[in-house]
Amino acid sequence: MHTPSFEITEYSEIYRPQVLEVWEKSVLATHDFLTPTDFEEIKELVYTINFKDIQVFCLVDGRVVLGFIGVADKKVEMLFLAPEYFGQGHGQKLLNFAVNELKADKVDVNEQNTKALKFYQNFGFEIFERTDQDDQGRNYPLLRLKLSM
Repeated sequence: MHTPSFEITEYSEIYRPQVLEVWEKSVLATHDFLTPTDFEEIKELVYTINFKDIQVFCLVDGRVVLGFIGVADKKVEMLFLAPEYFGQGHGQKLLNFAVNELKADKVDVNEQNTKALKFYQNFGFEIFERTDQDDQGRNYPLLRLKLSM
């Protein structure tokens, strides 16, 4: 019987296929507001990301990636978990790591992603700005959040 041993480890290219798979499954489970076309376009963009360009850390159980977080300039740029690990404290573990170890204090959330918004607000983030479109100019408003001190 396997006893889980979760640890947060720095991203390595050996994790890339799993990170991309976690991203896709997570987005399909949480971003039901995306049109199929927009999802495919965003997926193409994500597949071109050089994860070494930002601070990316993976939550792993052995060699299996359960989720990951990416931070750039003290801003959480990505936090995704495989859906089967939602609601088990793993997102909070990754966010705690980003805040405490990487000094992250900002995050953007799609306004339609109400569960993510609630997650960040419960952690202590507060909305300070709203955009009408996402950073690629799509009609998905973003809420910009900052960690309240």
